[in-house]
Amino acid sequence: MASTIFLPNELDKEKRDREVHDFVVGHTVNAHNATLLLSRDKIAELMSRGSQQADDHLEYIRRLTRDELWKECAERLNVVIQAIIEFAKLLPMFQSKLDQDDQIVLLKTGCFELSCLRMSRYFDLNTGMVLFGDSLISMDAFITSETTEMKLVTTAFEFAKGTAEMKLTEAELALFSAFALLAPDRPGLKGVLDIQRLNQAIAKALKVELGKTHKMPYKGDVTVLEALMAKLPTLRELSLLHMESLSKFRRSCPHLEFPALHKELFSVDL
Repeated sequence: MASTIFLPNELDKEKRDREVHDFVVGHTVNAHNATLLLSRDKIAELMSRGSQQADDHLEYIRRLTRDELWKECAERLNVVIQAIIEFAKLLPMFQSKLDQDDQIVLLKTGCFELSCLRMSRYFDLNTGMVLFGDSLISMDAFITSETTEMKLVTTAFEFAKGTAEMKLTEAELALFSAFALLAPDRPGLKGVLDIQRLNQAIAKALKVELGKTHKMPYKGDVTVLEALMAKLPTLRELSLLHMESLSKFRRSCPHLEFPALHKELFSVDL
């Protein structure tokens, strides 16, 4: 069998590509792991116990007024977005390459999307419920007569379920989160080319990582990468639904105080 002959410049390119890949994956995964609120083992442990407490927790949530439920969800979301902001800051390419104004734009537009991605880690495929605190809870807990809120709830649960079904590794979820965050088409960005280059580097790394663990098509002839990319419009829809629901709620309850970071990231006109 003839041996493959690599020219020096081909060897250099292969080495350079591998170094870039290792750098992107290593730093992105480290940033992700360092900012997770719970490990997968802890989530599994809480899920096994949480199913026994689900009915009691559902009853507790149902006793909350609409104001109280919004406040509780906002406080829980506030903890998640603090972790997501830290995740972004730990990405070396985020702080070193991007203008501060662009960092703010990306966080304001991407934080809720990344919180929905992280929600998929807490979705229990066996019960169709999600870990809320230390107990599993069903979508029924969030049923509301407000149309936009209900659409937000159902879309978020469907998205979490669909993402959980893909069985992504933490590395793959980390890279897809970074890819979604560093979206060059966000309105108001100045350094679009820099963000585009970072986005493409992450997409390339994600494709390689998915090729290691998801060799078979996901559904039919659709790859997991294609299925993931097809979820991006739903992430955008979730973000818009959240802002629309929040805006309507804030108009009806203008005096309810939300956490400061929540108000800063998700500012609405009353």
